Amino acid sequence: MSEEKKLTPRSKDFSEWYNDVIMRAELADYSPVRGCMVIRPRGYRIWELMQQALDGMFKETGHENAYFPLFIPQHFLAKEADHVEGFAPQLAVVTHGGGKELEEPLIVRPTSETIIYSMLAKWIQSWRDLPLLINQWANVVRWELRTRLFLRTTEFLWQEGHTAHATDQEAEQEAQMILRLYRRFMEEWMAMPVLTGRKTDSERFADALRTYACEALMQDNRALQAGTSHNLGQNFAKAFDVTFQTADGGLDHVWSTSWGVSTRMIGGLIMTHGDDAGMVCPPRLAQWQVVLVPIYKTDEERAATFEAAQRITRELKQAGIRAYADLREGLKPGAKYFEWEMRGAPLRLELGPRDLANNSAMMARRSGGKKEPLPLDGLAARLTVELEAMQRSLFDAALARREANSIRGATKAVLLEKMAGDGGGGFVYGGYCGSPTCEAEIKQQTKATVRVLPDEEFRSPTTPERCLWCDSPSVTEAVWAKAY
Repeated sequence: MSEEKKLTPRSKDFSEWYNDVIMRAELADYSPVRGCMVIRPRGYRIWELMQQALDGMFKETGHENAYFPLFIPQHFLAKEADHVEGFAPQLAVVTHGGGKELEEPLIVRPTSETIIYSMLAKWIQSWRDLPLLINQWANVVRWELRTRLFLRTTEFLWQEGHTAHATDQEAEQEAQMILRLYRRFMEEWMAMPVLTGRKTDSERFADALRTYACEALMQDNRALQAGTSHNLGQNFAKAFDVTFQTADGGLDHVWSTSWGVSTRMIGGLIMTHGDDAGMVCPPRLAQWQVVLVPIYKTDEERAATFEAAQRITRELKQAGIRAYADLREGLKPGAKYFEWEMRGAPLRLELGPRDLANNSAMMARRSGGKKEPLPLDGLAARLTVELEAMQRSLFDAALARREANSIRGATKAVLLEKMAGDGGGGFVYGGYCGSPTCEAEIKQQTKATVRVLPDEEFRSPTTPERCLWCDSPSVTEAVWAKAY
């Protein structure tokens, strides 16, 4: 392999490696518009598969898809002071349209709470209209100063759920249920283990009662907030006068939630599983789960291997496996192997004259291990087993790596040491007094933030008694990390 084809090693420059993978695997490219990206077909196919899986989960839990306008009247944001303050630095504002100055500027949506609640006020009259469970697949714009492909761009794709309920308890149950749904998707489909828990007040969504998050640890030991779920209480309902007649004849404001995940998950997938040869894609989200490469020297061998590759591809597709026969000519098999490794295809089947004579194919796993001949008889069933095994092994490896880079019961000295320098990181668990002062000092001195106050499942067996920073009595356990 020539030097120009090699990726920057992760150990040398993780950020440069990440960009190399995206460009070489043809997942995305830089747009002529500053801060924006073009998602190429290979990257968009991953997003489509993510959409399909999540959309099915949303529908199973009673949510329906809708679509709301891209533009929001400026005065809508002014109705919710904390909300507009939280997004003010990131807003894109339209002042002219049709060659004329607009009577009122329009905001290009950074999120859709305000425009949606203006409609809920029309649609909700009675407790019989509740719960109202809506999801939207859309694009949003947040004017970012520092951008990074998939992780933080001025425009990005996401889904945003918005629900209205009759009681605080129902809204809280919804927010928690969606958090569990996100975790299930990330772990079962992305093979990316996540911590779940509540955000501190300084990290919560603007004017939410409580924000919950899924936090993953990337290979460079930085955390990635992969999804959030918010209990909004009645704040937006009061701002937009979303009321309903209660079952006993009274009048109350609805209790609401919002939640979302975005194309940043593709960045998380790359950084969780990729290696120095390129992307490693979990089978459930791979554009092509199995790629077939014919090997031949003569025209006769070419005809036989091409026919076999096409026939086997059809059979695999009929069995529900996303298979692709790479029949490009003028490109040596080794070059094709390199490309498909870079792109992260889970399994590769090599088909040469000797393989066909033995009624077999040579299988190579993207996740490593020796090549292995497989009989063509029963091939689809065997490959299905292999794909599921790879899905599990990727999750297990990522989980083991996360736990190996997590420290529990940390002291101030341990936190400082763990976060020292640009290369520091990992998940650090420790006691927390709950003081915003301690939280701010830790962030200022270490660049680490509280990622979550972890759910019970992730907490240490014994709750730390003292705050790791100020040594005051601890009120909870927190998880710190440097983050994207």
